[in-house]
Amino acid sequence: MAYLDLSHLEKSFGTNRVVKDFTLGIEQGEFVSLLGPSGCGKTTVLRMVAGFEQPSGGQIIIGGEDVTRLRPNQRKIGMVFQAYALFPNLTVAENVGFGLKVAGMAAGERNERVTEMLALIGLPEKGGHYPFQLSGGQQQRVALARALAPRPKVLLLDEPLSALDAKVRVSLRNQIRQIQRDLGITTIFVTHDQEEAMSISDRIVVMNGGIAEQVGEPFTIYNQPATRFVANFVGTLNTFEAVVDEPTTGTVTLDGQTVSLGKKIERLRGDKVTLALRPEALHLGQAPAPAMQLQATVREVHFMGSIIRVKAEVADTMVSLDTFNRPDTPPPQVGAAIQVHLNPGDFIALDGTA
Repeated sequence: MAYLDLSHLEKSFGTNRVVKDFTLGIEQGEFVSLLGPSGCGKTTVLRMVAGFEQPSGGQIIIGGEDVTRLRPNQRKIGMVFQAYALFPNLTVAENVGFGLKVAGMAAGERNERVTEMLALIGLPEKGGHYPFQLSGGQQQRVALARALAPRPKVLLLDEPLSALDAKVRVSLRNQIRQIQRDLGITTIFVTHDQEEAMSISDRIVVMNGGIAEQVGEPFTIYNQPATRFVANFVGTLNTFEAVVDEPTTGTVTLDGQTVSLGKKIERLRGDKVTLALRPEALHLGQAPAPAMQLQATVREVHFMGSIIRVKAEVADTMVSLDTFNRPDTPPPQVGAAIQVHLNPGDFIALDGTA
């Protein structure tokens, strides 16, 4: 059994079934992200783990203890909310030590723990300040310290970075991950931002319609999506329509060319199949066999710093192509006729799940 075991969780609000037979095992010290669009059930799962929502069915076990019916304060959970939820009338030190005071910790020991937590989040000099005197990023770090101060068994993070600007988000997410690693605390991180989830998670749970569409490491989720939803939600995707020639060898006809994907396709001969390709799998210029060559017309060019995204039309299909910026090689011009090539083995055959 995993350290944090969620078994067949269900949650309904009236006739609305929000979470459906959700099962997940999280190992001690693991950082797992629940990723999905608004309304997919990810925050509801988090709130059931925290004890703020009672499951309609299923079981929650932490460290071998069944906590399904325990109150939030009995579960030894640390929670960080999107909106900080700091007490405005308390200083930073008082906010961090609030849970310790409620638990009856002696003042001397409490002060030592608060000092330790402020050093951990890089704000040792801010103990006497009030929340309104801090930036958004600093307030969220204080909220993190407050959650960690009582030494919880599990840390829950509910979209903690969504109210921050882009640069602060990147810096703080990296800091959260480093603190999590240093403490070895089991963590669930809820986000709708795929880049956040991909960059800091040990594993990702992609949720849709109250179910877990796929659970896996970021590399697997991105490169081997299990469903059409996962493929489209995580990263940018190019899709091509093809016809299956030989399922066992993965031979298809695409844009008038016979192409071997080098892997079996779960289709019948003559079936139509949607093939997906990431933007970085398309390359500018000619290439020797066995690469597949396509003719294209440039429709848009977006300079993004280290990456240049080219949108081009290939046989009436718009595709995105990512290439690294090179100072000595300017990007193609809009309207230019170009050649692109790809490795057919990079194609992903999508299933019928929307």
